[in-house]
Parts: sequence; C-alpha cells; structure tokens
Amino acid sequence: MKIVREVENEEKQWKGMHEKMVERVLQISAIFSASIVFFIVIFMIYEGFPALLLGKDFFLGMNWIPSHDEFGILPTVISTFIVGAGALLISAAIGIPAAIYLAEFSPPSLRNVLKPCIEMLVGIPSVVLGFFGLFVIVVLIREHGLGSGECIFAAWLVLAVMTFPHVVSISDDAILAVPRSLREASLALGATKLQTVREVVLPNARSGILASLILGMGNAVGETMAVLMVVGNPNVPFIPSSIFDTARVLTSTIVIEYSYAAWGSMHQHAIFALGVVLFVIVALFNIITTAIVRREVKRKWT
Repeated sequence: MKIVREVENEEKQWKGMHEKMVERVLQISAIFSASIVFFIVIFMIYEGFPALLLGKDFFLGMNWIPSHDEFGILPTVISTFIVGAGALLISAAIGIPAAIYLAEFSPPSLRNVLKPCIEMLVGIPSVVLGFFGLFVIVVLIREHGLGSGECIFAAWLVLAVMTFPHVVSISDDAILAVPRSLREASLALGATKLQTVREVVLPNARSGILASLILGMGNAVGETMAVLMVVGNPNVPFIPSSIFDTARVLTSTIVIEYSYAAWGSMHQHAIFALGVVLFVIVALFNIITTAIVRREVKRKWT
C-alpha cells in the first residue's frame, strides 16, 4: 500500500508539473504575441512622430506633394473611406440576403455546397483578384466609355468580392445562433416563415450582422494589392467627385512612395505616419466589432 501511495503521489506531482509547464508556455506565447504588436506600433509611432507633429497641416492638409514638403493626408483618408464604404455596401447588399437564404431557406444539401464555395473566396490571393479586376472589370468600364477604367467603381467591385465571404459567413453564424425556440414560438402564433425571419430572427441577429459589416469595412480599408492595381493612383491625391475618378488610398500611397523616400527625410516619416493612421482606423473597427459582440453576449446572458 505504501508503494502504491508513493506512485500515486509521484503521478500527481508529475501531472501538476506538466500542467504548470503547459500554463507557462501558453502564458509566454500570449505575452510574446502581444509584445510583437506593441513593438511594431511603437516603432511606427517613433518613425512617424515628426510628421504627426505637423498637426493640422498633416491631418487636414489638402496637398500631398513630397517634393514641396507638403504632406496633407485628408484627400487620401477620404478616398480610403469612399472606396471601403462603397465596397461594403455592395457586399452587404448581396451578402446579407445570401446569409439569410443559407441559414433559413436553403435545403441542407444545397447549403453544404454553397457555403464552402463562398468561404473558398477567402483563399484567393488578393493579387489574383487584382489581376481579374485589371483585365476584366477595368477593360469593361473603359469599353463603355466611362473613363480610363481604373477608378473607384472598379475598386468597389474587387473589394466587394473580397469582403463578401466575411459578411456571409459571420452573418450566417449570427442568424443560426438565434434560439430555435423563438422561431417555433413565432410560427406557433401564426406568423409565416418570412415574417418570422423579418420580425424575430433578424432583430436578434442584428448585432452579429453589424459586426460582420464593421469587420468587412476594416478588411476593405486595409487591403493593398487589389486596390493598388485597379484604383488608378493619381500622382497628386485629390477628393474624387465621381465613382469613375481615379483615387489614391492610404495603402497604395505607402506602397508606391516608400521605395523612393529618402531614409530620415520628412517624406519617410510621413509614410510611417500614414501607417499609424491606417493602423488606428483598422484598430477602431476591430474594437467596435468586439464591443458589439460582447454587448450581444452580455445581453443574452442577462
């Protein structure tokens, strides 16, 4: 018996040590991941700080002309939001009805085919979609006499394809998360299937659908290659007045100009500052999305 107890004690000690080791490894991994993000942000702020100190001339300036030491980003920021918002509207107009159909009306056999196909769009590299936009969408716009073809509308269509699977997948999950008892209660009271979806399901899935749209907006704003290839990128950024105008967004400005910005110059600092602005915008979208999801979870449990 004594030997058995000793063996059991050794096993307990080993299990305890094993659990502590696993816990410590997980803790180190979490700290390491957070540290990477922290140091990247600090580096970006450090390099972009001289340009951020320009204050109003940087954030509200209308001219981005590095050769004249003018680094106003307002037209670029406005163009970024125009491109992102338009793409999101197109994606939402198609994606939310698609998610409703998949979750509520689609036969299981058809759903098992459609949803994986939609989710496969996420795996298509952005440069491939950019090539598709450049050689198909841009050409079609040009052939219809709507300008050079490289424009905001072309960027809308390409980005809509990229954000579409995010909107559909998250909205579908939000709709399916609505308790089945609510649907059954509505149908038992005499409501039709369509009335149940409109009056019961969608209001309860509203937060999840909104979170998918905000997350999709963040993805659209942060996209680089696909937008770079189809949006036109004028030499001097300006606020577009038509969806068939060219535009310069934050991501394409960083990619285009970083290669010839002298290290240590104000031009280089301004490009890092653009990265800081872009990071803040995307981070805000992610924070809003997280807050919406947490509020919905809290509401359901209270």
